[in-house]
Amino acid sequence: MCFALAFTAMAIERVTGYPAALLRRIGHPVTWIGAIITALETRLNRSDMPALRRQAFGLFTLILLVLTSGGAAFLVEISVQALLGVLLGFMVTAVVASALVAQRSLDEHVQAVADALERDGLAGGRRAASMIVGRDPDQLDEAAVCRAALESLAENYSDGVTAPVFWLAIGGLPGGAIYKAINTADSMIGHLNDRYRDFGRAAARLDDLVNLPASRLSALTIIAAAALTDGANARASLAAVRRDARLHRSPNAGWPEAAMAGALGLELAGPRVYGGVLVDDAAMGRGGRREAHAADIRQALRLYRRASLILMALIVIPPTTYSLSWIL
Repeated sequence: MCFALAFTAMAIERVTGYPAALLRRIGHPVTWIGAIITALETRLNRSDMPALRRQAFGLFTLILLVLTSGGAAFLVEISVQALLGVLLGFMVTAVVASALVAQRSLDEHVQAVADALERDGLAGGRRAASMIVGRDPDQLDEAAVCRAALESLAENYSDGVTAPVFWLAIGGLPGGAIYKAINTADSMIGHLNDRYRDFGRAAARLDDLVNLPASRLSALTIIAAAALTDGANARASLAAVRRDARLHRSPNAGWPEAAMAGALGLELAGPRVYGGVLVDDAAMGRGGRREAHAADIRQALRLYRRASLILMALIVIPPTTYSLSWIL
């Protein structure tokens, strides 16, 4: 049932996304989780505390967040099935679970960068890129805007699509909710600055751990998608992953970024500026083109869509195989 839930949630989100009217009316699970994190961090992360105490409070915040998110999801899951029956309860649970997946919104935001570059030039591309990247877009030329969009697409495919789908398949709605809570905590407090270095240490470490399987699976599906996409290079994608992925400062981001870079014949990552600070990161897809264009973004989106379909197929295979084994 968990595999079926993950597949159905992914299919629903692919078609509908998260409705804007619903977002305006009740918010989104990420905003609810973010509100809890903000409330706890404001009260527990004080600069006058010793580092060890801030680490302990950060761990307490993470544990409370995991228990709250997982517990709430478990109650939703069992309540709707008890009230509505197995089939209707499953469908309602799948609709709720679809809010944890971000494949459609990621597609729209990255496509908006290509559209803006072609329609409004560099200024428009910078504005669109500011919606999805953490670096200062005003410092980016057109090629850098395109590379930033491609890196965001690859990394968020892993974090925003593959990982929640993977944990839904493993742990049902509670598994997906717990993953989303950990990932949101890392994005909010898992930073290496004076404010969050100690308080967010546990969130950053746990996020690295829970994203390990999804990052590798994301790279695999991108490579497979490259084999099915005209103009993409699956062999170069695999070579880039094997050569470059482990050199990335993140234990996970390098895998989908290297796969995407190799498939497109580009060189991504490398030294970048975040908040005025130069981050000297390794290049993914070394030896590829640094000059990226809007056309590369559109090709990457074709790869992304095929990779998402391959991911859906991989979810279907285990329960189908299990059912056939019983029949045979």
